[in-house]
Amino acid sequence: MSASLRGPGRWRPGRPAVVVAALALTLLAAWLAGRAAERSALADLDRQARATLLIQSGALRAEMQRQSALPLALASDPEIAAVVRPGAEPGLADRVSARLAEIAEATGAAVIYVIGRDGVTVAASNAGGEGSFVGRNYGFRPYFRDATATGSGAQFALGTVSGRPGFYLSRRIGDGAGVVVVKIEFDGVEAAWRTAHESVFVTDARGIVLVASDPAWRFRTLTPLDAATQAQARASLDFGDAPLSGMPLFPAADGLVRVGRGAEPARPAMLRDAPVGEADWRIYSLTPITGAVARERDQARLIAVLAMGLAGSGLAVWVSRRARTRQRLAEATARRAELEARVAERTQELSAANDRLHEEIAERGRSEAERERLGRELAQAGRLAALGQFAASIAHEINQPLAAIRTYADNTAKLIDRGRTQDAAENAAAIGRLTDRIGALTRQLKGFARRASGRREPVPVEALLRGALEVAASRAEAEGTPLAVEAAPGLAVIGDGPRLEQVLVNLVQNALDAVAGRQTRRVGVAVTAEAARVVIEVRDNGPGIPEAARGQIFEPFFTTKADGLGLGLAISRGIIEECGGTLGVRDAEGGGTVFRVDLVRAALEEAHPGEEAGA
Repeated sequence: MSASLRGPGRWRPGRPAVVVAALALTLLAAWLAGRAAERSALADLDRQARATLLIQSGALRAEMQRQSALPLALASDPEIAAVVRPGAEPGLADRVSARLAEIAEATGAAVIYVIGRDGVTVAASNAGGEGSFVGRNYGFRPYFRDATATGSGAQFALGTVSGRPGFYLSRRIGDGAGVVVVKIEFDGVEAAWRTAHESVFVTDARGIVLVASDPAWRFRTLTPLDAATQAQARASLDFGDAPLSGMPLFPAADGLVRVGRGAEPARPAMLRDAPVGEADWRIYSLTPITGAVARERDQARLIAVLAMGLAGSGLAVWVSRRARTRQRLAEATARRAELEARVAERTQELSAANDRLHEEIAERGRSEAERERLGRELAQAGRLAALGQFAASIAHEINQPLAAIRTYADNTAKLIDRGRTQDAAENAAAIGRLTDRIGALTRQLKGFARRASGRREPVPVEALLRGALEVAASRAEAEGTPLAVEAAPGLAVIGDGPRLEQVLVNLVQNALDAVAGRQTRRVGVAVTAEAARVVIEVRDNGPGIPEAARGQIFEPFFTTKADGLGLGLAISRGIIEECGGTLGVRDAEGGGTVFRVDLVRAALEEAHPGEEAGA
């Protein structure tokens, strides 16, 4: 073979194999990059779906909590209690119905109505309308039977008159004279889901869809129901004549599902769920994956091909430079310049892709900040939901001082008429002390309802104990429960004074609840200093907390009390952690429970002189 056939630029027999190998490596790299991008995209979609699901679950829980205290408050209303008693005065039912209409409009409830002992509605917020509930018998409803038997009830069902689904919250009136019911509808929540183009639905413990972004999914089931469950649902008229057929969800590979919509082909989606916290409900989200995964896979393949092309081009340039002679140096330089231009173009494309990635990261950061804001709003909503229960306790504490003030005032007038000015002055001083006591109680109520201030400053421990025991002392004295306090003097902690006092009130009240009814009752508060920390322990000799429930007592809506909301300890732990401390529980020696609050110690001289935590 002549030299001219072997010179640079000539085709050589080994080159086809090199080209085939390069193509094979490029295809392999593109396939591997696509698979890695698919897994990464699925992981990102999973994190995004779970974060969105937590936000949606919190929003739905907030909508339900907003109405949860309303039946309890209405059940204690004197006029509502009177309207269900035999021989109610004429016109009382109309006045109660008008008030219920005003309350329903102000709170956003769908309808509020009062049912007598016989199950017949006597007053309703929709009285006088075409679909009025007045005169209708709802004794067959589980929420009526549960409230009559246990004091409260809850049920999701289809309205027999309105034909609209909703969540019914019921409360027994007094000693069982009747039941007050509040109905919540979730049209606004479903509309928000549809506006955001999110596929979300909520099921009960039986797997029946109650609330859904797609109306066609409502009253369908995740799994087939047995005959007994279907018969029970039909008997209680929970879902009308809905067929209770299965959801159009079909298992797919990689833990995904395929969602069918009418004649459209089933599309793959990611199914995730989370608890709602009311009546064993769960919320589910369906996240489509086709577009996002395909986009990430194509981009990864393109980047892999470009990278392999750049690597192959670099290798070809290196080999070519060794093979070329000095006479072809100019041509090699020109080719190198062309290669550098292509590298610059590819680098610009990669920089643009990197900029888009930074924008997506910033957007996710904003979404996380919004989720934290919603979490704080939910915590405030939970505090306000518990406010009704705390207000009832404060009202009971105020009744005794008010009665004593009235007695002192009457006696003072008589003593002045008789010229006994010294005795009258003593009565006036007693009235002043009772007024101070009522003021301290109302300050506690105002501090409990106040939104978190975010302050973290030195607070004297003595002021915290004094404010907390002002609320609990009268109850302990009335029940005959001694309150023992052991506190080292001159201690201060870092935190928000009113909110820390709220935690101590809650722990002492829980301790009094735990020892109620026992022959020998003891409740104690001990304060000790440990290096840079201050420990406050609230002890009782009650029955203790079962091991199975101890891991759940700090979770929202978990309670061992028949009339509890399950929010006090959850809110208390959140307050302590915001102040840089910890709240824990353990068994007491000899029986009972110890709640331990661990806070950062502060120098007492840093606290404002005379500052009171409950002011």
